[in-house]
Amino acid sequence: MKERILEMLELQDTFNSYASWKDWRKWISNKWKIINWKRCVYMELAEAIDSMSWKHWKNIDWWIDYENFKVEMIDIWHFIMSELEIYFTNEELIKLISKYTSEKSKIKLPLNWSKNDNINLDKIIKPYENLMLSSLTAKNKDELEEFLKRFFIALDAASINFDDLYKLYIWKNVLNKFRQDHWYKEWKYIKIWNWEEDNVIMQKIIENTSWFENIYNSLKEVYIKI
Repeated sequence: MKERILEMLELQDTFNSYASWKDWRKWISNKWKIINWKRCVYMELAEAIDSMSWKHWKNIDWWIDYENFKVEMIDIWHFIMSELEIYFTNEELIKLISKYTSEKSKIKLPLNWSKNDNINLDKIIKPYENLMLSSLTAKNKDELEEFLKRFFIALDAASINFDDLYKLYIWKNVLNKFRQDHWYKEWKYIKIWNWEEDNVIMQKIIENTSWFENIYNSLKEVYIKI
């Protein structure tokens, strides 16, 4: 586990340096945009909650887009690691992450939504609203540690274990790198490939390989044909 945690931390640092700039810990990008990782977290959490049937005035049938929910949680992990890497060393983070990966939630996200789940919505989304609260308030190391703990509680509530987190993080990191390489910031990147979003294409590719370079090259083979 320690090796995989370190790999994720290093990949995140590398990506941040590439997508923002090498001094990304100074809270500003190479395009002079303010970097606020905690804001990224609560905005992604809002998108995750939007994967559920929570609106009383719209889409009132009960449902959940669980696959999209998982993607949002992995995006959140990118941003939480980025925030923590500013305040903690990799050695400290390996210990902290190892400590909290076994956290359990008493609340579970239903994978097959029902009418009863709609009624219990406030309870179901509690782990994610707790995490959102930390993203708005965490400042010192103790509060950031609680932030990390709440992430793993929220992850367990969504039935995502550490092995899932690692696998999903690797493929999303590859996709993020691929997007940046193909002018994502300049709005020139094509996100829909032959009527399917790139996230969906990626999930098909990772059924056959988990190696960073192999995934990237497989994406490239598909992308050049669209």
